[in-house]
Amino acid sequence: MRPVSARRRFRPGRVLLVAWLALLALSHATTRTRPASPPLPDGWSRSPVPAYDRDGRPHGRLGLAWRRIPAADPAPGRLPVLLLHGAPGRGRDLEPLGRQLAARHPVLLVDLPGFGASERDPADLSWRAQARAVVALLDRLDVGRVHVVGFSMGGGVALELTDLVPQRVASLTMLSAIGVEELELFGEHRVNHAVHALQLAVIRAARWLVPHFGLLDHGPVDVGYARNFVESDQRRLRPLLARLDVPALIVHGARDFLVPVAAAREHHRIVPQSRLVVLPDEGHFTVFTDPARVAVPIEAFLADVEHGRAPRRADAAPAALAAAARPFDPATVPPLAGPGLALVLLLLAAATLASEDMTCVAAGLLVAAGRLPFVPATAACLVGIFAGDVGLFLVGRSAGRAALARWPLRRVVDADRLARACRWFERRGPWLILASRFMPGMRLPTYLAAGVVGTSVVRFAGWFLVAALAWTPMLVGVAAIVGRPVLRLAGPAGIAGLGAAVVALALALRVALLAATHRGRRRLVGAWRRWTRWEFWPPWLFYPPIVLHVLRLGVRHCGLTVFTLANPGWPAGGFVGERKHEILAALARAGAPVAPWVLLRVTEPAAQRIGRALAAAGRWGGLPVVLKPDAGQRGDGVRIVRDERTLRELVGAARRDLLVQQFVPGVEFGIFWIRRPGAERGEIFSLTEKRLPEVVGDGRRTLEELILDDERAVAIWRLYVGLAGARAADVPAPGERVQLAELGTHCRGAVFLDGRELVTPVLEQTLDEIGRRLPGFFFGRYDVRAPSREALAARGEFVVIELNGVTSEATHVYDPRIGLREAWRTLRRQWALAFEIGAAQRAQGHRPATLRELAALVREFGRERRGRDG
Repeated sequence: MRPVSARRRFRPGRVLLVAWLALLALSHATTRTRPASPPLPDGWSRSPVPAYDRDGRPHGRLGLAWRRIPAADPAPGRLPVLLLHGAPGRGRDLEPLGRQLAARHPVLLVDLPGFGASERDPADLSWRAQARAVVALLDRLDVGRVHVVGFSMGGGVALELTDLVPQRVASLTMLSAIGVEELELFGEHRVNHAVHALQLAVIRAARWLVPHFGLLDHGPVDVGYARNFVESDQRRLRPLLARLDVPALIVHGARDFLVPVAAAREHHRIVPQSRLVVLPDEGHFTVFTDPARVAVPIEAFLADVEHGRAPRRADAAPAALAAAARPFDPATVPPLAGPGLALVLLLLAAATLASEDMTCVAAGLLVAAGRLPFVPATAACLVGIFAGDVGLFLVGRSAGRAALARWPLRRVVDADRLARACRWFERRGPWLILASRFMPGMRLPTYLAAGVVGTSVVRFAGWFLVAALAWTPMLVGVAAIVGRPVLRLAGPAGIAGLGAAVVALALALRVALLAATHRGRRRLVGAWRRWTRWEFWPPWLFYPPIVLHVLRLGVRHCGLTVFTLANPGWPAGGFVGERKHEILAALARAGAPVAPWVLLRVTEPAAQRIGRALAAAGRWGGLPVVLKPDAGQRGDGVRIVRDERTLRELVGAARRDLLVQQFVPGVEFGIFWIRRPGAERGEIFSLTEKRLPEVVGDGRRTLEELILDDERAVAIWRLYVGLAGARAADVPAPGERVQLAELGTHCRGAVFLDGRELVTPVLEQTLDEIGRRLPGFFFGRYDVRAPSREALAARGEFVVIELNGVTSEATHVYDPRIGLREAWRTLRRQWALAFEIGAAQRAQGHRPATLRELAALVREFGRERRGRDG
C-alpha cells in the first residue's frame, strides 16, 4: 500500500476547472455560429458603406442600419433631422423623439458602427470614425443638408460630423450631450481613459472567460460600447466646440447625473451663439421618459434656423464672444455627482484593500480639491476599511494557523509576525486592536491573530469599529487641511502631481507615527540603514548589474549557458536543484572530511523516516542535528533541531526529501575554490568567516528592544525578532549573551567577514587534493566548520557540511567593510572565470545545458520546494 502522501487525492478544484473549460469551449463554439450583426428590427434597413478610420484611411466596408420616418406635414425647405443615439444605446431608443419631430420634419435614425443592428466590430470605433461612416451613409441615401441632434455620447459624433462636413450641417442640437472632458467623470484625461480601458478589459475578459453562449455579444454593455470610449479622445471636443460656427441648441436636464448640467453651461459659454435650455427637475433620460417635452425646444429652434432667426458665431452678442474667449477656470468644476461620485466612492472603498492610509490621504486630497464632500469620502474609506479588516479577521478565524502557512496566504502573511501578534493578542486583546490602528505594519498580523485565537466576531467588530471611527475621519481631515497647499504646489503637474502628493503625504504620516515612539524611531533608523547599506539590499536591487554582465559574457562566448560547464560532472554545473546527498557522497569517496548524514526520502512512510532520523542522531551522540532539504539554496528550510519532539514533527510533516546531518560545532567558513583550465593546481578565490551575531542583556530591555537598539541588528530587526519567536518578549539577565542567528547564511542573519588572511599553502593544498579527486568539479564554494581560525589556516583542519556549484557566491563581498563597487567587481570576475572554465570544457567536447533545460530545472526545483503534494 502506498503511503498517504503518495496517493492520488480527489481534487474538486481540478474537476471544476475541467467543467469550466468544457463549458467555455462549447460557449465559444456556439457564438461562432451566430451572425456578426443582430437581425434588423421592423422598418429598418441595412446598407453597406465605405469604412474609414479616424484619419480617413479606408478600411473596407461596413453595414449601417438606418430608418427613415417621413414628415407628417411635409413642406418645401424643411431639412431632415439626423438623430444620433448615445452609448450604450441604439437608434431605436430615439424613435419616440423622432416621431415627435416628424410632425414637421423628415427624420433619419441611425445605428452607429458598433451598436444596434450595424456592424459590431469595425476596425475603428472612435467618434470621428463613426462620423465618417454617417457621412458615407448620407451620401448613399442622397441626403444633403441636415439638422443634427446628438444625444449623450452621440454629441461627440455630432461634433465630429459637423467638423468634417460643416457645409452639410444646418444646425446642431446637443441633447444631454458630452463635450468638454474637464466635466466628465474625474475631469482628467488619463484617469478617465484608464477607467474606460479597465472597463473594456473587464468586458473582454468576461466575454472570453465566462461561458455566456452569446448572451454577452450583442447586449447594450458590450465590447463595442467600451471600445467606443477607449478609442475616442474627448480632449478634441473642446476645440471643436470653440470653433463651432453653425446655429446650436443645448438641451439639458438640471438633475442629469451622467453628464452634469455644469457641462452644458460650459458648452454654452464657449459656443456664444448657442441657445441653452435647462429642463428643471429632469435628468439624463428625459428623452425616453418624456420625448414630447424634449421635442418642444428642438422644434422651436429648428423653425428659427429655417427662418434665419438663429445666429451663427459671428452674430453672437459681444459679451458672449468675450466670455467664450476666456480660458477655462478649474475652480468652476463642481463636486463629483451621479455616476462619477458613485464610481469614486466605490474605488476609494476598494482601494483600502491595497493601502488604507494612502487611500484616506487620497480621499482627503479630493476633499481639499473640492471634488468630494468630506462625509461621503470618509464614509467610503470607513466602509472599505471595515469590510477589508473584518475579512482579514474572518480569514484568520476560518483558515487557522495551518492554512496561513500555505500558499497563497504565506506570500502575504509573515508567520513570525503573526505568531508574535497572537501572543500579544492573548495578553492584551481589545487594546491591541485599538493600538494597531495607529501602528503602521501591525494591522494585518493583529487582525489575523484575532481570528486565529478565536475572538468573538461581535467583540472584534465592535472594538475595531471604535478604532476605525477614531482614525479614519482624523486621517481624511488632516489630509484635507494639509492637502490644500500641497495641491497648489502639485497642481501644474496634473494627475502625476496629485499622485506624488498622495504618496508624499502618506509617507509623511507613516514617518510621523513611527517617530512618536522610541521603538518607531529605531525602526526608522533600521529602514534607513537597510537601504543605505548595500549588504542588506534585496536581490532585485543588487543583482541587475551582475545579470547584465552575465549576458555580455554569454554573447562574448557565443552561448548564454556556457557557464554550466564550469562543473561538467554536475547537472547544469550546479545551477539549481543539485542533490546534496550525491555531492556529499562524492566528497566522501574523494576522501574529504564530511559531516555524517542520512537521506530521508519523502516516499518513505513517516514513521520509518522518523525512526531513521532518531537512530542517526543516536549514533552521532544525540541532538542537536541539522535538518535540511536535499535540494535547497540560501539556507532555505535548514533547521538546527535541538529536541526530539521538533525532530519528529519536522520529519513526519516533510513534503520533500530531507538530509539529517550531524551538527558540527566550531566556526563556520565559506571557501570558494576554482581550478582554471590547464592549471596544475587550484586556488582559493574567496574565504569568508561567518559569525553569528549576538546581543548582551542588561536586565531591563526585552530581547526585541535589544535588537532594535543594536547598531547593526536594527537593519534586519524583523528577521531577528522572527527567529527569536516567543523569546523576543523575554528580558535577558545582565551580561547574558543571546545569539540572534544559528545558521551561517547571510540572508538568515549571519555576519560575513573577509577572511582571505586565513588562506595558507596548507589550506590550499588540502582543498586542491580534494578537488582533484572530485570528478568534473572545477568551480564552487565549500561550506565548512573548523575548531578555530588557527586550525583552519595552520593545519587545514575542517569538516565539510556542504559544497555548492556554479551559482554559489564569493560571499566575502558581504563584509560590511567592502564597498558596493568592489563587491560588483569581484562577482563580475567570478562569473568571468565561470565562463572561461566552461568555454574550455566546451572546446573539449562537453555540451552546455540549454535554456530550456535550465528552465525545466527551475520549475522542478520550485515544485519540490513547494512540496510534491502542494
